[in-house]
Amino acid sequence: MLTKDDELLCHQTSSTFDHVETSDPKWTERIVVFAFDISGKLNLMTGLARYANRNVMDAYGMVTVDNKTVHIVRASRELRPETAELRVGPFSYEVVEPLKKVRAALGENEYGLSFQIEFDGTFPPYEQIPMFYRSRGRVREDARRYYQLGRPSGWLKVEGKTYEVDKVKWRVGRDHSWGVRWGGGGGSVPDPMAQPEEVAPGVLYCAGIFAFDKWMVHFAVREDWEGKPWHFEGWVFYPYGSEREGEELKLVSVEHDFQFRPDVRLIKSGRVILNAVDGSKREISIRSLSTYYPGPAGYDYYNDYMSGMWKGPYFMDGFKVDITDPDVLRKICLLSETWCEVRCGDEVGHGNFEMLFVGKYPRYGYQGY
Repeated sequence: MLTKDDELLCHQTSSTFDHVETSDPKWTERIVVFAFDISGKLNLMTGLARYANRNVMDAYGMVTVDNKTVHIVRASRELRPETAELRVGPFSYEVVEPLKKVRAALGENEYGLSFQIEFDGTFPPYEQIPMFYRSRGRVREDARRYYQLGRPSGWLKVEGKTYEVDKVKWRVGRDHSWGVRWGGGGGSVPDPMAQPEEVAPGVLYCAGIFAFDKWMVHFAVREDWEGKPWHFEGWVFYPYGSEREGEELKLVSVEHDFQFRPDVRLIKSGRVILNAVDGSKREISIRSLSTYYPGPAGYDYYNDYMSGMWKGPYFMDGFKVDITDPDVLRKICLLSETWCEVRCGDEVGHGNFEMLFVGKYPRYGYQGY
């Protein structure tokens, strides 16, 4: 079936744009914008995704206030027939300037959360190493992604109170991923007829995206329970307008020393030593400011919903989550995103630390699930 995109001279397969290269139902294309107030009072995450092989498009927005209360709105609709707009109910996403500026919004609704955030890139976008992973004959992951950091502007409104989002006190990042996903965010809709997935004794995944005035760093590592990495990637990049714009310094490994909360596996502080291909090292200390939990927004099955799940031609809900309740927090903290203040020598920056940490890992005192 023809769509607006078929007018463009950019076909990559012998099909139309309403089809993707595989029939795997885990195929997901998702855009995410995440922002936070460097005081730690507020953070926001919003995303919109297209599931070509499920005939679903969905979106979510979540705002955390004072590290106590999470306000969430979720919406889903039938994908086809597709329209020219990236919109799901009151959610919308607009490309203002390709690879530089985008706008994400949630209009007024009955659940008391709305916002309009404009992302303005301060660093060029960069590609993640392609992810491919096969288990028991099935491709669990075959995806690509790019990230970008910048400064936000706009506003958000929570239960009648409006907060200004400005480029001095706030930081923002975004990512755009596509392919066969594994885990939360669309790849976890279960197949009850398939062989159960393997359960490892222990896994630590963590990724940092930290920006300073003159450079930024991205690293990601996946380790087994003995601390042996099976995947690592990392680079140092430089901002728009700098003498080194366009340069990249490849990292080859990361050493980490984290301190965790006593109740759940959430980082409260730590440090990383990043080793570069040219032999240089950068030591970065990390201090938590606030944390958000993608699980209730759809990355896990929560309140009879998860991302990519068919909920009929149109669905929308909204609710609040009290993350000061230990029982609630334990259910939603599998995947965490921690906004941090970071220091490297005399330089002070900010960024996001993403983590999924389960099972045994004796070095940090964990002996099992």
